[in-house]
Amino acid sequence: MKATGIVRRIDELGRVVIPKEIRRTLRIREGDPLEIFTDREGQIILKKYSPIGELNEFAQEFCDSLHESTNHVAMISDRDFIIAISGGSKKEYLDKRISPELEKIIESRSTYSTKEDNKPMKITYEDVSLDKYTNQVITPIVMQGDPIGSVILISKEISASMGELEIKLTETTAGFLSKQMES
Repeated sequence: MKATGIVRRIDELGRVVIPKEIRRTLRIREGDPLEIFTDREGQIILKKYSPIGELNEFAQEFCDSLHESTNHVAMISDRDFIIAISGGSKKEYLDKRISPELEKIIESRSTYSTKEDNKPMKITYEDVSLDKYTNQVITPIVMQGDPIGSVILISKEISASMGELEIKLTETTAGFLSKQMES
């Protein structure tokens, strides 16, 4: 565990303020859920909670199905990382931090598609070249009004095209995953 040198006091309601620098570095936003753990030495550990992360295995199966039916690379992300992928390089995408552009799409709560004359965008923070993407459809997963992740279909093949079918598939998948987490 890394010491920050920052000390905070607990207020009369039992609250502790997480310093702005730490929130910014760890991408913790107002309203983000945090899991609380304790260990035997009396330490309290806070961890960002990802509702989609709870469905990791289920998300992977969904990606596998999307890839099999569309032959496109299928991914599911939470608000920070790619948590499931099928049809593409796990090493290149899985557990990689999402790009700021993808983060904005998730926040927008509306489907993004290269079909509508949009240019492909970076998926992960580490993406260096957009030339590798020819088509993309990205649908945010929204649970009770809050964006919590996304369903992504990408293609790297020049001859591949995406249209209304892929948009409906990602929207249906996002809606289904949202409902699964609510129950």
